[in-house]
Amino acid sequence: MPCTICNETGWKSLGTRVTRCDCRQQSRADSLLAQARIPRRYEHCEVSNFDILPGKFEAAMHRAKLMAGRFVEEFPLDRNQGLLFVGPIGCGKTHLAVGVLKELVRSRGVHGLFYDYRELLKEIQNSYNPEVQTTEMDVLRPVMQADVLVLDELGAVKPSEWVWDTVSHILNTRYNEQRTTIITTNLADEPPAGASGDGADSAVAARRAAREATLGDRITERMRSRLHEMCRKVEMQGEDFRQKYRSASFR
Repeated sequence: MPCTICNETGWKSLGTRVTRCDCRQQSRADSLLAQARIPRRYEHCEVSNFDILPGKFEAAMHRAKLMAGRFVEEFPLDRNQGLLFVGPIGCGKTHLAVGVLKELVRSRGVHGLFYDYRELLKEIQNSYNPEVQTTEMDVLRPVMQADVLVLDELGAVKPSEWVWDTVSHILNTRYNEQRTTIITTNLADEPPAGASGDGADSAVAARRAAREATLGDRITERMRSRLHEMCRKVEMQGEDFRQKYRSASFR
């Protein structure tokens, strides 16, 4: 339907001057959102519709939602600082990360990009196949250059030297270029087993080795420290909403 404000010129009058019509701004935002690779599963996610259920986790979740909203209001921050959402599976980390990304695309016109950490590594590995026409740089270029990158479930893949090198390359490049990175992880934000500070107590070292993997285990302590420079940490707690509602649907 033709725009009745600008008559399809793309410009509207504001007294003695003209400015871009809202219809063109909306069209650009829609185009940017389409390019952001947000999965259909998360297309409904907004900061505003993040539900906070009453209970023991209510305060923590309310704080996380406030931090997400404040981040959008204050963007861009000094050094293009990002967000690090840390918490258990299904507590809403990806919902808030996508909500922030969408708000920044719409209100700031940024070029945003969403990537699941595991899918990104698969695409990079795929590029090494001689039968595939995509090169490694074809995959990495938009990841490096996006104004705002959401990297979902960081550390979900067991580490290898190649994984460590790839993660370091991505995060260091974005850090040096002062580009905003929003990260979610299900892993505890703790050092790797055997990190300095364990001391010589073999019992302590054994307990650390037997515990669940941490973010430090998966991306190295050096890169975990770098993340703390790049991001505001948002700690989230709560039940697994996906499991809860899936179970309820079968009752």
